[in-house]
Amino acid sequence: MYLLTFKLLLLQLPLLFRTLAGNSCFSTMKRRAHMDGDVTITGFFPLNTFGIDHSNSHVSSQEEHTPFVFKNYQFVLALAFAIEEINKNPDFLSNWTLGFDVYDVQVRTWTMFKNPFIWFFGKYKIPNYSCMRDRRSIAVLTGPLGFTSDKIGTLLGLYRFPQLTFGPFSHALSDHHKFPALYQMAPKDTSIATAIVSLLLHFSWNWVGLLNLEDENGFWSLAELKEEMAKNRVCVAYELVISSQSISHVLQSMAVYNDINKSSANVHIIHGDNGSLIPLNVFIEQLLIKGKVCIMNSQWDFTMKRKYFMVGSLHIPLIFIHHHEDVSGFTDFVKAVNPSKYPEDIFLARIWFLSFNCSNPQSDCVTWDNCPHDTSLDWLPGRVFDITMSGHSYNIYNAVYAVAKALHEMLLHQTEVQIMGNRKETLPSPAQLLHFLKNIQFHNSVGHQVTLDEKRKLEPEYDILNIWNFPEGLELEVKVGKFSPNALHGNQLSLSEDMVEWATGNTETPRSVCSEPCGPGFRKSPQEGKAACCFNCTPCPQNEIANVTEMEHCVKCADHQYANTQRNQCLLRDESFLAFGDPLGMALACMALCFSMLTAAVLGIFVKHQDTAIVKANNRTLSYILLISLIFCFLCSLLFIGRPNTVTCILQQITFGLVFTVAVSTVLAKTVIVVLAFKSISPGRMMRWLLVSRAPNLIIPICTLIQVTLCGLWLGTSPPFVDTDAHSEHGHIIILCNKGSLTTFYCALGYLGSLALASFIVAFLARNLPDTFNEAKFLTFSMLVFCSVWLTFLPVYHSAKGKVMVAVEIFSILASGAGLLGCIFVPKCYNILLMPNGNSLHGFREKRQQSRKN
Repeated sequence: MYLLTFKLLLLQLPLLFRTLAGNSCFSTMKRRAHMDGDVTITGFFPLNTFGIDHSNSHVSSQEEHTPFVFKNYQFVLALAFAIEEINKNPDFLSNWTLGFDVYDVQVRTWTMFKNPFIWFFGKYKIPNYSCMRDRRSIAVLTGPLGFTSDKIGTLLGLYRFPQLTFGPFSHALSDHHKFPALYQMAPKDTSIATAIVSLLLHFSWNWVGLLNLEDENGFWSLAELKEEMAKNRVCVAYELVISSQSISHVLQSMAVYNDINKSSANVHIIHGDNGSLIPLNVFIEQLLIKGKVCIMNSQWDFTMKRKYFMVGSLHIPLIFIHHHEDVSGFTDFVKAVNPSKYPEDIFLARIWFLSFNCSNPQSDCVTWDNCPHDTSLDWLPGRVFDITMSGHSYNIYNAVYAVAKALHEMLLHQTEVQIMGNRKETLPSPAQLLHFLKNIQFHNSVGHQVTLDEKRKLEPEYDILNIWNFPEGLELEVKVGKFSPNALHGNQLSLSEDMVEWATGNTETPRSVCSEPCGPGFRKSPQEGKAACCFNCTPCPQNEIANVTEMEHCVKCADHQYANTQRNQCLLRDESFLAFGDPLGMALACMALCFSMLTAAVLGIFVKHQDTAIVKANNRTLSYILLISLIFCFLCSLLFIGRPNTVTCILQQITFGLVFTVAVSTVLAKTVIVVLAFKSISPGRMMRWLLVSRAPNLIIPICTLIQVTLCGLWLGTSPPFVDTDAHSEHGHIIILCNKGSLTTFYCALGYLGSLALASFIVAFLARNLPDTFNEAKFLTFSMLVFCSVWLTFLPVYHSAKGKVMVAVEIFSILASGAGLLGCIFVPKCYNILLMPNGNSLHGFREKRQQSRKN
């Protein structure tokens, strides 16, 4: 591989030498900056971008290109500043001094090797193993463009000549098999993907476009960025991988015009270095719609592309650059620089002639009679020349110190192993320096750790820059934020949004989403065949909420809560039960008390008139039992009112079942006695014994015992308990008594119904028996009302909900009890109270005689 490269370089030599011969002034390699020293550091910097020659340009036309030249000249100043600091330090290098030689390296491939070849091999010598370069040079600085360092590094690697590149960290240059003598000063961008995604998340941008360079660095950074985006659910609207060929740039840019501008993505992430993407930058202003946000990684040198990008600040740039502290004394050093101080710096002379109305030099031999003597680089506008140390200059500063420290270590080592006579006559070898250079690690003047070992490099912090261009042409770089990868999670990104200039006259943050966020009350429904960031917003189901935006699943409210109408909050349900304070509960309680008191009054009447014919003829004892059971029937309805608890839930059903069983079995006993008394015309011994022994009265305890057994089974298997119903009424949680075992409940209720049906049938058969005191008709009507009430109760009870269901059960209890009371005892009370003559034996006989006469 090296042999092939070497042959290609040989083919370039004739063209290079013909170019050099065309200029008599600069053919002797005086187009350089020089500072004398015992050992020197050589720098190859792109001081004339695109190889533009300003020597014969008019001042007005030069202004179009001066930002490129002027900005890059800071590289020379950083090199000179570091060397002067080292030379002034008595602890460094003993009696040795450092110097430098800086040459321009042009971006165009066919002229890139012109100055490096002449420096390394001499003016007209063919490259061979007899090197003609200045023997005092021990290291070379290259940058900031990666491919220039690559090309020059291929040549220097053949001779194991130390090379330090100050440009952005490149994975391609970290191959020590290909570049055994090359070291990168910039830190690795291990956190740039996290930093960019953190910025996207801060502004809620989840729909972005990617523009990346088609090279090893581009693919590496793109893969890492896409992985980080996927972790944080940031989607790629489109992805453009740009070829490194200039013509391909143009064709690809035209081809993706629709993809870029018709996409709803307003944020574009651009990865790549300066030189490779310069042709693309020319077209970006014409391709991208005004107001788009461009996020650029730390590999971009904004100063070199200003005239090709950001024209009129049509776009909003957010640029990540490596954070570094200001080196003390550098600004004052720059202010004091002038051509008189560095007479062998042709680049500084050119800046002075272009900037301060000096005569235009026609040769490298210049006079300063027409130049102001009090001028300074500080006079130049910040957008033309910035006196603050840039990131690349900071890397140059560290690179010079790394070389000086390695040289210092090498000299100390030589002192230990041998006694040196005249040390200045023994020049250090670059190959020897390379051995010491790879182990160098130190802290610079601002306390930052500097190491050339890639494995020991610390993760860099990033400053976030925004370009202010209001008023037009200001082009001021403003730090608006910072990303610290070593900070606690959540505190890594700090940003001042109010300092970001989005667009002229616009203070709102741009939006870049595929679908607008789903607000509270809605969940995201993915759109089939589209990215995860594209979705529809679907309302949450009933009793489920989404209390924040961007929820993929709604959250179900707890049983004691319910979702509000907006379905963004769970509210506590109001407890719902039939309380005594409710109008319905109060009315039913009053009815129960009235009926129980009325039944007690009827019982009092019967007790008072217990010796009357009607009371005696209708079995006084059974009447007392029936009235007492009816009192308890009416009162048991009160157990259904109020907040349920375990005791009341058990008593509700058990009391209801037992007292109604007693009442209905009493009616059945009365009916059987009527049948036995009046149905048999000539009763036999058995009939008479049944009547005399009052055996029908045993119906009551027997029937009640059966119901007690059923209730016992009910309580033993699955007794009633307090339950809640959170679904029947919106916003309410119904407190109710669960029946427990529905089987035993319906068995108890069915048994009660069978007793009522038996009583109805027996009473119906005895309804037409002739006798004045025959109550079979009244018993028939009472059982008819009882059965009708409970047959109506079943469907109504199961269709009702909440407190209405409880009210239906209470009403059925009161209605059936009132039916028994009214049908059986109201006619008897009428006769007892209003027709006393009909309630005696004498009156009965008179009535029979009167009916016979009639």
